[in-house]
Amino acid sequence: MSAPASPRVMAVYGTRPEAIKTAPLVRLLQEDPRLDVTVVVTGQHPELVERVNATFGIAADHDLAVMRPGQTLHELGATMLSRLGALLAQDRPDAVLVHGDTSTAAVAALAAYYAGIPVVHLEAGLRSGDLASPFPEEGNRRIIGRLAALHLAPTEGALVNLLGEDVDPETVVVTGNTVIDALHMTLGTPAAFADERIAAAVDGDQQIVLVTAHRREAWSGGIAEVAQALHDVLEAHGDVRVVLPLHPNPVVRGAIRPILGDHPRAILCEPLDYPEFSHLMAASTVIVTDSGGVQEEAPSIGVPVLVTRDTTERPEAIQAGAARLVGTDRESVAAALSALLDDEAARTRMAQAPSPYGDGLAARRALAAIGEFLGCGQRLPGFEPSDEKPVRARRRTAPRTDDLAISALPLPDLG
Repeated sequence: MSAPASPRVMAVYGTRPEAIKTAPLVRLLQEDPRLDVTVVVTGQHPELVERVNATFGIAADHDLAVMRPGQTLHELGATMLSRLGALLAQDRPDAVLVHGDTSTAAVAALAAYYAGIPVVHLEAGLRSGDLASPFPEEGNRRIIGRLAALHLAPTEGALVNLLGEDVDPETVVVTGNTVIDALHMTLGTPAAFADERIAAAVDGDQQIVLVTAHRREAWSGGIAEVAQALHDVLEAHGDVRVVLPLHPNPVVRGAIRPILGDHPRAILCEPLDYPEFSHLMAASTVIVTDSGGVQEEAPSIGVPVLVTRDTTERPEAIQAGAARLVGTDRESVAAALSALLDDEAARTRMAQAPSPYGDGLAARRALAAIGEFLGCGQRLPGFEPSDEKPVRARRRTAPRTDDLAISALPLPDLG
């Protein structure tokens, strides 16, 4: 008589942030003999996700290749729903794992729901309270919250949000955020900068301001305002360099390049591989960002963060004093950044604020919760943040190379 088949988990993701945050858990699922995992990429960020997968030694089993030039959210969603529906009908996994709040995550959860397959939501329970900000992410995660059977919440605050929406507490596990796992893994491995301008900036003695910008709600002017603020700061501070990896979206690039493209101390570059970006974060004086993941990563390595948004679903870092919400107004952003660059004591206070987002073991807790959900394991105790000050990470260098992929990143161990 043959042994019963192992429970099967289908992990679906499509964007670079999803790939980074899902990778530590996918790695553990691949190594666990109790479970089988199928990796599906939708193709929202095709080249970027492929590079993340290569970094973490992950190969996709299916690529839905959904992106088309000029595609609307409606068209994107319809294409993903159709292709995922067909794949789920063919494969019939025991659970579908989605992450966060992207269109991929929301549509994959809906497709699984239509197919009668349980949804596991990694990074569950984040809420801004405003359906228009961030858009469409806030709507996406609320949809997934109603459909998920297992909620892997990164913080106690996310748990409280879910309980406030009448989610069964037995279906929620506080894991910490897997992005901290990914960050620990990459910072533990030497990396080099392929861009000579960035390498020179990191090796120099100027202050580095790392910037990311991409939010859809800021396309109509907010991103340009932030770029103008950065230009103002560069003009007023001769010892500052701005490094801004450009999001692939042409709207974002069109807002930034005319303002910062010719400034001699602004480095506009293509998106960095995750090891490069992690080590650049560790080398930065201040980070200016509208990214959710960066709001979580930077406090864990003691780098102050200015959040260029009007609202955030990640209030823990702001409450801890590690981050500040500054909006996108040109004068406000310039004033906040200048004040922080000029005041080392203020930067130190922010850098030493306890990080609320994780200890590098979130993927282990998530794996245990999934194992229990599928009847082949037992939950671990939930994540509780520490009051310890973060240790400022130091960049570890490696010989410069065109291939920054890391096929065997170290995994943390609960033992």
